[in-house]
Amino acid sequence: MDHNHSHSASYAAAGVDITAGYKAVELMKKHVARTRNEGCLDDVGGFGGCFGLPIAGMDEPVLVSGTDGCGTKVKLAILMDKHDTIGIDCVAMCVNDIICVGAKPLFFLDYIACGKNVPEKIAQIVSGVAEGCVQSGAALIGGETAEHPGMMPQEDYDLAGFAVGIVDRKKILDNSRMAEGDVVIALPSTGIHSNGFSLCRKVFNIDNNDPLLYEPRPELEGGTIADALLTPTRIYVKPVLALLEQVDVKGISHITGGGFYENIPRSIPDGLCARIDKSAVKVLPIFDLIASFGGIPERDMFNTYNMGVGMSVVVPAAQADTALTVLKEQGLDAYVIGRIVKGEEKVILV
Repeated sequence: MDHNHSHSASYAAAGVDITAGYKAVELMKKHVARTRNEGCLDDVGGFGGCFGLPIAGMDEPVLVSGTDGCGTKVKLAILMDKHDTIGIDCVAMCVNDIICVGAKPLFFLDYIACGKNVPEKIAQIVSGVAEGCVQSGAALIGGETAEHPGMMPQEDYDLAGFAVGIVDRKKILDNSRMAEGDVVIALPSTGIHSNGFSLCRKVFNIDNNDPLLYEPRPELEGGTIADALLTPTRIYVKPVLALLEQVDVKGISHITGGGFYENIPRSIPDGLCARIDKSAVKVLPIFDLIASFGGIPERDMFNTYNMGVGMSVVVPAAQADTALTVLKEQGLDAYVIGRIVKGEEKVILV
């Protein structure tokens, strides 16, 4: 599209440079192109992203959607002036939710609100979104960048998005077949992921850009707290899709805000309880640092963070070894952290 004649000096004087938006779009095109898949339609729409549904072989296709942002993790990205990974988090928070019902992601759209549109920065953010889409097999078919002068400082921005996936109705994971004796498997996280950052900001004095953030820590193998906190959220789509093909998965929980106590119960039916062995959880060093620096009780840690478990999966005990093998082949060092027992609490940590 030719924007040569599109310019408003009055709008620019009010703080919105529409030509910067055009430049940002040009810079991000190469990133968007990486995400193309078989459902993408060329030169259709203009005001909406168009996608052809791959429903062959499905008896009753069901669309599944999820929307989320990155929370105040964006604050750290801004402080570190590192913008090329936060988009991975945005995609991950959406696609990791819809895979919990067995849906394969189809496409993603993002929304970036900024104090000032700096095209190079916007392109960096979108490069991360594109990487997240590549990792999950979703196409980035559209988005929006909005310049909000006066609403936020010029250097600030926020990022959100949503994903749409598809699943055959008969394959939707609804936990109805979960039974006593089933095994709970942990899928390792890469760190904090994208939840609990308001507490992290308080513990590590992030808002004041404390030098502590940038000091090498032996607990982190010489890395810094800032780097550990900004590590992108792991995307579990492809490993879980492979698992669904070979194992009778009965329930999946994405461990996000609220930790174990809030998220694991969402996949457990009434009358059953996930009995989690805390000693089996491979807690990552960054969580030990948060607890130590902040004086955070263990109960609160497990009720706020993923503690090293980004997702939990329930499978029959007889298929647990197969599940672990499949996940290992997909690059995940998964392990057993509990079992399903009778009970009304839905989750207990012992």
